[in-house]
Amino acid sequence: MPISRLCPSVPQIVACTQNDQTGSKAVSGRPKGSPQLTRWSRARALRSGKKLDRSSLRTQPPEPNTPLSQFPLPVDPDDAANLDGADVMTIKSIYMVSDGTGWTAEHCVNAALGQFDYCLVDRGCPVSTHLFSGIDDTEKLLEITKQAAKEGALLVYTLADQQLAMAAKQACKLWGVPSTDVLGPITEAIASHLGVSPSGLPRGASGLPLSDDYFRRIEAVEFTIKQDDGASPQNLAKADILLTGVSRTGKTPLSIYLAQKGYRVANVPIVLGVAMPRTLFEVDPQKVFGLTINPLVLQNIRSARTKTMGLSSDGRSIYSEMSYVREELEFAGRLFAQNPLWPVIDVTGKAIEETAAVLLRLYHDRKNKCTMSRISKRY
Repeated sequence: MPISRLCPSVPQIVACTQNDQTGSKAVSGRPKGSPQLTRWSRARALRSGKKLDRSSLRTQPPEPNTPLSQFPLPVDPDDAANLDGADVMTIKSIYMVSDGTGWTAEHCVNAALGQFDYCLVDRGCPVSTHLFSGIDDTEKLLEITKQAAKEGALLVYTLADQQLAMAAKQACKLWGVPSTDVLGPITEAIASHLGVSPSGLPRGASGLPLSDDYFRRIEAVEFTIKQDDGASPQNLAKADILLTGVSRTGKTPLSIYLAQKGYRVANVPIVLGVAMPRTLFEVDPQKVFGLTINPLVLQNIRSARTKTMGLSSDGRSIYSEMSYVREELEFAGRLFAQNPLWPVIDVTGKAIEETAAVLLRLYHDRKNKCTMSRISKRY
């Protein structure tokens, strides 16, 4: 039986991939993947020709004690038969379902997928992820679960509403969908520890008062944007964290990432032959962090940057010449050596999150007066 007959009042659900936040309609065919996943899929065969074996679904009834009447599941023999006709693609699908923004589910899945980088692209197990956020009623949830059953997808859900979480658990069990409840176990453990029941409302739900932390993060982002690339050096003392390094070491994206966590960040570029602002050396040195990078990697980044900007082979192209790159990095190195209390973080090969993790560990160790040997070493 078509899904539209089961839930006629429910519009087609919009599934967002990791790199497509505008959404694409979920259909029973091949799900839309991100550009990166599309690249993966092109490297693999598109279809294996196998069929989804769902014969066990018709012979395995739900447990008698399961109160399915509380969450009516629109299942009939026709539906069970339709599940057998679904094609299994070589791309494995992961459905992420949330009654909020889906941020928690998406980041948990991405963190877990990071453990499988060795096999995801070239070793026969490409993955396609689909985010369904704002799922606030049972009909939508069941529609997604049925589609997951047809595609043989894993369903990962973070549902603060206990009734929705129970409905997801029962539907996955009934239709044989592998699933993981990310939010439930930790919420139950904290509730037991605190002796307080959870609210059951998704994070950021309307009606909830905005916390001081929210306004602090907004203020931090505004401050950081105004202090980007050495702007307003007279305000450096107001920053929680100061970043300095040569051009294209990732100062701006790292600043914005830290600002979203609530830290007021200022960044000051190091340019060969240009004097650094005097206020940089007047602030607490424990706030300042230097960024460095491998010269060959930096040259490649700058070369790509000059091409993007359409610069010619003469004029300002010295920006990406290896001799100039090395000279500027050496100039920055001398500046770091003159200020040994500035930790220097090598960002070569590091993602923004990895650099931020190192920086924040050092920042909080200093703030809490933890002993650190050779504080000027490179990390």
